Amino acid sequence: RRDTQFELRAFIGGGMYEHPVTGSLNASVAQWLIAVGKAPPSYVASQGHALGRAGRVYIERRGDTVWVGGEVAACIHGEVLL
Repeated sequence: RRDTQFELRAFIGGGMYEHPVTGSLNASVAQWLIAVGKAPPSYVASQGHALGRAGRVYIERRGDTVWVGGEVAACIHGEVLL
């Protein structure tokens, strides 16, 4: 994990389940870390290592917006009609 600056873990369901990679979590944490000067405006985070996954999340702040990128494994596809 030398290619990453941070490692995040996301527990849900009362801590009974760990999500391997969560873009929304990384976006929220990035806003905080960058705002308090703990992270540079652009970095790579690791998530899922404890689950045997090599998730990488690419963070970049542009102005007031934090962009999150990386590769995905689509597990479900659908449409919602409102």
